[in-house]
Amino acid sequence: MLIRNRRRSDCHESEVTPEALYLSRRRFVHGSLLAAGAAALPSHTLAASGSQYADVDSVDAPEWFNAKLTDVRWQAVTVKGEAVTPYKDATSYNNFYEFGPNKGDPARYAPKMSTEPWAVVVDGEVSKPGRYVLDDLFSLARLEERIYRLRCVEAWSMVIPWLGFPLADLIKRLDPTSHAKYISFETLSRPEEMPGMRAGFSLIDWPYVEGLRMDEAMHPLTVMAVGMYGRVLPNQNGAPLRLVVPWKYGFKSIKSIVRISFLRSQPATTWQTMAPQEYGFYANVNPQVSHPRWSQARERRLPGSLFSPNVRDTLLFNGYADDVASLYAGMDLSKEY
Repeated sequence: MLIRNRRRSDCHESEVTPEALYLSRRRFVHGSLLAAGAAALPSHTLAASGSQYADVDSVDAPEWFNAKLTDVRWQAVTVKGEAVTPYKDATSYNNFYEFGPNKGDPARYAPKMSTEPWAVVVDGEVSKPGRYVLDDLFSLARLEERIYRLRCVEAWSMVIPWLGFPLADLIKRLDPTSHAKYISFETLSRPEEMPGMRAGFSLIDWPYVEGLRMDEAMHPLTVMAVGMYGRVLPNQNGAPLRLVVPWKYGFKSIKSIVRISFLRSQPATTWQTMAPQEYGFYANVNPQVSHPRWSQARERRLPGSLFSPNVRDTLLFNGYADDVASLYAGMDLSKEY
């Protein structure tokens, strides 16, 4: 385990929610020491250990997922001194508007969504376009556990242990052309299984679309997640494949991906298109830039209660400024939000 000095992104012990002991229903094999490639990752604390979590639903996972659990790099990246959000909170308090506007709608309706078989279309400025099934995408990927802060634009937050692999690895395999400056992602659109898409109140122009600049997509912290808490992703959290970009507001981390496009110009993303005065393309966590209807200076860390709301100061870039601030050198973050 690396020893390092305290950084601004670390939380003090007084800020940490008491952490319960997490004991899993199954024991996972301990990961080996990080390989040289993992050593290049940002040092939010690199470790090699098993992952054990309590109260995690036991489910049947696809064969490709179970096969990769024996070789996971557990705790490849973690957040020192912060408690992981309980599984029940992370899976019952979600934004996934395809299933409805309320936080409990995804957990209520998403389990009915079919995730097998699943394919992802790759197109645009790329040398290897096509329709890829999950086995094709993950055949060479070794899963890593990335314990990241998740900060919603609505000013609540969690700490989630994801299982996934660097998006950069997939991009290199797909071999984009020199014209590819941006990458966009598209969520599944299946109204018969997604009641939120059929609701008359919905103003969203489906399918849901998000995007990144290529240097953001290639950053070591950006991952494609296929699991969390040591198990396959639940449907309400974006099964079977979602993006995780920890220094951006949560709506950038698009769920249930069915298309990846390499583009010459910036894509028209869903929330930016709907309300550009409220949601920018970059969506970097920034306590100094308020949402038009609320401050972003503080956040409510889940779980909490009326009498113990667990409110804390929000960190610039969600605490990952040392790693990603250079991506935005020279930009006015109050205008390019």
